[in-house]
Amino acid sequence: MGASLPPKEANLFKLIVKSYETKQYKKGLKAADAILKKFPDHGETLSMKGLTLNCMDRKSEAYELVRLGLKNDVKSHVCWHVYGLLYRSDREYREAIKCYRNALKRDPDNIEILRDLSLLQAQMRDLTGFVETRQQLLTLKPNHRMNWIGFAVAHHLNSNGAKAVEILEAYEGTLEDDYPPDNERCEHGEMLLYKISLLEECGFLERALEELHKKEPKIVDKLAYKEQEVSLLVKLGRLEEGANLYKVLLKMNSDNYRYYEGLQKCFGLYSENGNYSADEIDRLDALYKSLAEQYTWSSAVKRIPLDFLQGDKFREAAVNYIKPLLTKGVPSLFSDLSPLYDHPGKADILELLILELEHSIRTRYPDRTEKEPPSTLLWTLFFLAQHYDRRGQYDVALSKIDEAIQHTPTVIDLYSVKSRILKHAGDLVAAASFADEARCLDLADRYINSESVKRMLQADQVALAEKTVVLFTKDGDQHNNLHDMQCMWYELASGESYFRQGDLGRALKKFLAVEKHYADITEDQFDFHSYCLRKMTLRAYVEMLKFQDRLHSHAYFHKAAAGAIRCYLKLYDSPLNSPPEEEDNTSKTPSQKKKMKKQRKAERAKKEAEEKNEESSASGISKSGKRHLKPVDPDPYGEKLLQTEDPLSEASKYLKLLQKNSPDSLETHLLSFEVNMRKQRILLAFKAVKQLLRLDAENPDSHRCLIKFFHKVSSMAAPETDAEKLVWSVLEAERPYISQLQEKTLSEANKIFLGKHEDSLMHRVAVAEMLYTLDPTKKLEAVKLIEDSSNKVVPTNGALGPVMEWKLKDCIAVYKLLDKVLIDQDVALRWKVRCAGYFPYSTYFEDVWLAPWLQKNIGYWF
Repeated sequence: MGASLPPKEANLFKLIVKSYETKQYKKGLKAADAILKKFPDHGETLSMKGLTLNCMDRKSEAYELVRLGLKNDVKSHVCWHVYGLLYRSDREYREAIKCYRNALKRDPDNIEILRDLSLLQAQMRDLTGFVETRQQLLTLKPNHRMNWIGFAVAHHLNSNGAKAVEILEAYEGTLEDDYPPDNERCEHGEMLLYKISLLEECGFLERALEELHKKEPKIVDKLAYKEQEVSLLVKLGRLEEGANLYKVLLKMNSDNYRYYEGLQKCFGLYSENGNYSADEIDRLDALYKSLAEQYTWSSAVKRIPLDFLQGDKFREAAVNYIKPLLTKGVPSLFSDLSPLYDHPGKADILELLILELEHSIRTRYPDRTEKEPPSTLLWTLFFLAQHYDRRGQYDVALSKIDEAIQHTPTVIDLYSVKSRILKHAGDLVAAASFADEARCLDLADRYINSESVKRMLQADQVALAEKTVVLFTKDGDQHNNLHDMQCMWYELASGESYFRQGDLGRALKKFLAVEKHYADITEDQFDFHSYCLRKMTLRAYVEMLKFQDRLHSHAYFHKAAAGAIRCYLKLYDSPLNSPPEEEDNTSKTPSQKKKMKKQRKAERAKKEAEEKNEESSASGISKSGKRHLKPVDPDPYGEKLLQTEDPLSEASKYLKLLQKNSPDSLETHLLSFEVNMRKQRILLAFKAVKQLLRLDAENPDSHRCLIKFFHKVSSMAAPETDAEKLVWSVLEAERPYISQLQEKTLSEANKIFLGKHEDSLMHRVAVAEMLYTLDPTKKLEAVKLIEDSSNKVVPTNGALGPVMEWKLKDCIAVYKLLDKVLIDQDVALRWKVRCAGYFPYSTYFEDVWLAPWLQKNIGYWF
């Protein structure tokens, strides 16, 4: 570096490099200017000056100088390396790798460049290249531990575990007998556990167990040692030894559910789906009774039997588990027991049990002489309220929670649960109000604050939610603060609220912010490629890489991508630059429109003024111009996002991510169908239909897409070009293999689908919609099909009052269909009246009772 310079300037060049490494950028810039005064065309100095400027957020100048430096000295490995660092800082990893490879052509044995290249290869999962680079590093520096470990990990990631084991054993062969010293015992023990996990992964179980026992004195993490040992014993079929070791682990932690699961496997009493024979249930019952005697303090040993016991035994175990927790006052008891509601009959037993306990508490507990604390009745009512909420009996749930609040008005959880019940019942405004009341009872509780904000957003009270959520952020630029904290639940809920209100710009802004968080999380793994090898946290490192590979399959990303796609679809269907359509679709007078436009303009000006004040206050805090000051958002309302010329191509970007990472989600293929039908990509739309039928052929949405697709195809003009003829030939060849359409017309397939699902509201609605789509003259028949649907009572073994089958969100969807698709406002209003009777708390169906002439016809349904 700086070899072509005189000694004085060469020392200044070294100072530039040192200043860059120690982040003394002004000092480095001064040294670079001193060299460039005498040697203005020195390529390496120009490049280092550009790299320094890049760290000072002067990117355009940085790229200009680095490119000029490279032009002046294209054979310098320093210039190529700096160019790669510049690209790396902007996450242009593929370009950075190209630059590093060019640098290595000039200096093949440069350790720093090889190390930087290996990090990028690990980041980009160029595993073959990663192996080669790591091998080169090991060849150059075989006395460096990190190079041995990095080479082994590279082979492991490249699906060559056996080679990784060989490398680790070769590394161990270079060590002294008394290795490791005390200050390296943890790192060495981690390496040994990693090696044993590799042997297990490769199927060398006997060898792994032998190695584990041999290296026991050198392994510091004894818990990991025992867990690894029991895993190997079970896989080797040495179940008795495995059972004994699981009992040892249970003594260490008797509330670890995985240990109980492993113990069941050792006794041959484990089932993935939770179904057991009567004999297996008896044996499991005996096992857990003996374990309960040994681990009397364990909660898990009392809870797990509730999953497999039935009838009277279940009731007895439930009483023994629930009663002490009600007396103690455990708010999370219902959450703990909620999985049991998916087991047939257990919810009814639980209700009868809790009602008996409530009755006995009002008098006294059975078989107990001492008086119960007053709080026991409170927590029993609290449990019952959640129970009835889960069963859809909102009036009973509200009466129970109101009684609990009257009993003890200062318990925060009561207001939170009442808010949740009201949300499920459909009164979102009241739900937000009670959530805020809970928040006011403890202003220092961040979780309660977040729950309150979520309820406000569900009620579309965005302005109030924004004021509430920033209470737990730093002063100053608060919304940027939320973004920096990657507060995805808030951004998703806010985006969905904006979407419901028709503000597509802000909705897109929020959804794409979540997508950016996932890009940041992917980027954040970069520093761990060197850190984990240095600290020897190898098992955690490999797990982290596997997690990163499936990162975009996470539910939050799925919601954000799906939300963005819906926004782009809506933007395509109703473009912003179509004033005539907007005028047709609104009933407002010109004066009203003008007034609304003025109001919006005033609100926007006010918001911009507030933001400017926040920016000025933030800049007042730090006038030094350092990097931590954030740039102003040039598009706070997402207006530029809406100006895209091709919304469908934007939607396709996120659709590809969903198809890659969430291929087993119905929503992924439903969105694919909608996007590709609009793009006239017939084969891609057909592929989406086939995926829907594969995942769930009986789903109403799958049926809709199937009928819509073939109806659209049948209405298309005869193929003319070779490409169109090829598409038609594919469809003709594939149609006979679709069982729903074999030798049937679309109308016949629709009727058969109705016959299979006559009792389901949403299936009937899907059939009615497709009936209307196939033949618009059959609108009355389609409407009758929906109106003839009956809301049946769910059978509950007589333990509960009437629990209706229809769900609130389904009824809202049916109303929108009647109003917007079938375009029959009278029928839609009749449906609204009918649903108001089923969901009396729902604000969506309120105000329909103002039409007295409709009330005469209510007897038809009730």
